[in-house]
Amino acid sequence: LSEGLHKKKHTRPTFTGHQIFALEKTFEQTKYLAGPERARLAYSLGMTESQVKVWFQNRRTKWRKKSALEPSSSSQRAGGGERAASEPEDDEYNKPLDPDSDDEKIRLLLRKHRAAFSALGLGSPSG
Repeated sequence: LSEGLHKKKHTRPTFTGHQIFALEKTFEQTKYLAGPERARLAYSLGMTESQVKVWFQNRRTKWRKKSALEPSSSSQRAGGGERAASEPEDDEYNKPLDPDSDDEKIRLLLRKHRAAFSALGLGSPSG
């Protein structure tokens, strides 16, 4: 009797590499999305607005934690050259990314595919 009253437990969504890439690129530019921007991004990625909203909430939490732990992380990267030899192959791009552990892979993909996302209107005009 009581089994029919319980709602089915939600499963955690698995985002594609393309979706995470676009979300990370957008997060790189702005930490908060207003309603219209969230709706536009969700539509362009085939996600719900709730998924985008929660992803941004979780990503901000991760960003704050990392900022608190590494106050000088930006100075460590200053002057670093391109590392083309360590860039992942294109088939790596199609594998699901874990936003909790694939930070370096996401950064490499952002750098490698910056032009493609600027064509979608997700990149900054200056580059």
